[in-house]
This record gives sequence, structure tokens and C-alpha cells, in this order.
Amino acid sequence: MQKTVALVAHDHKKPELIRWALEHKAELEKHALVATGTTGGLLQEALNLPVKRFKSGPLGGDQQIGALIAEGKLDSLIFFWDPLNPAPHDPDVKALLRLCSVWNLPVACNTSTADMLITSPLFIEGLYERAMPEF
Repeated sequence: MQKTVALVAHDHKKPELIRWALEHKAELEKHALVATGTTGGLLQEALNLPVKRFKSGPLGGDQQIGALIAEGKLDSLIFFWDPLNPAPHDPDVKALLRLCSVWNLPVACNTSTADMLITSPLFIEGLYERAMPEF
């Protein structure tokens, strides 16, 4: 079962996300990948896979990913954000993570959690159906 997976990384975390994605290319290539602007370009080049690119995070890409979450069109978010370097669009980052909690979306913010998410039998075999809250 193909899922839509968003991949996002702050500048200092982009190399880490690229390394992680290369390690998990065999699983990622089974899914539709979306990403914010620069990250998406780097991933597309490194993985040689199609990646639907949105705007750069500070220019609205975070909100575009958030819209996918709110519309129920995203299955998971891998977001390597940088907690040690403040971003000018920090409210956007918090809003994106908030939407993941509101809509019960699996989100990984570091390699450990991303490894666990993408190697889970629930993810691989498409057995998991997340409960969608009713508002």
C-alpha cells in the first residue's frame, strides 16, 4: 500500500536527512514522496526518485505540508528540525508539529525515531490505520 511521506529538514539537518533517506531508499521508493523546496531538490538528486516539491519552508512550504495533514492526504512526516539553531519561521515549525498531534499523524524528528517508523511492520506491510479524530 503506497503512502505519502513528507520529508523536511532544516539547513543544518539536510545532510543527516539525505544520509538517512539513502539508507532507507528501498522502502522510500515504494511511496509517494513530498518535501519542502530545497530539501526536495537534494533528495531527488541523491535518491534519483521523484519528489513533489513545495515551496521552501520559510516561504510557505511548511504550511503546504500542513495543509496535506489537515486534508488527510499525508501518511507520515519525517522532519529533521534543528533545535539548536533558531529559525526565523519557528512559528511555522511549531504549527506543523502541532498539526501532527491534532491529526494523529506519525512524525519523526530524528534518525532514531525515523528508523523505527520506517522499519515498523505496521508501516512496511501497510497494516496500520491511524485513528482520525472527529471534530
